[in-house]
Amino acid sequence: MSTRSCPDWPELLEVAPNLHFKHYTAAEAQLPAEALANIPDVSMDSMEVCADLDHNVFNPQHTDERIAEALRATHWFDLREWATTGPGAV
Repeated sequence: MSTRSCPDWPELLEVAPNLHFKHYTAAEAQLPAEALANIPDVSMDSMEVCADLDHNVFNPQHTDERIAEALRATHWFDLREWATTGPGAV
């Protein structure tokens, strides 16, 4: 899979206008080691992540559920958290 903008970008702009979400394989996204340690039995080349890598924010609606759960235990933000109680809260 190649890196590409999320097809839901118009809706995502309403929630987080300063972020730009793209789809990556988990391998391309270079996820934090502590997240990878929680999902050792998955293929990083076949799992999808929708994220703004510069801000460490992922879109759980377009991210494999196992990866999303692992990322929640790290410094990464779920988009909903970012927009309501995190740095993106208005």
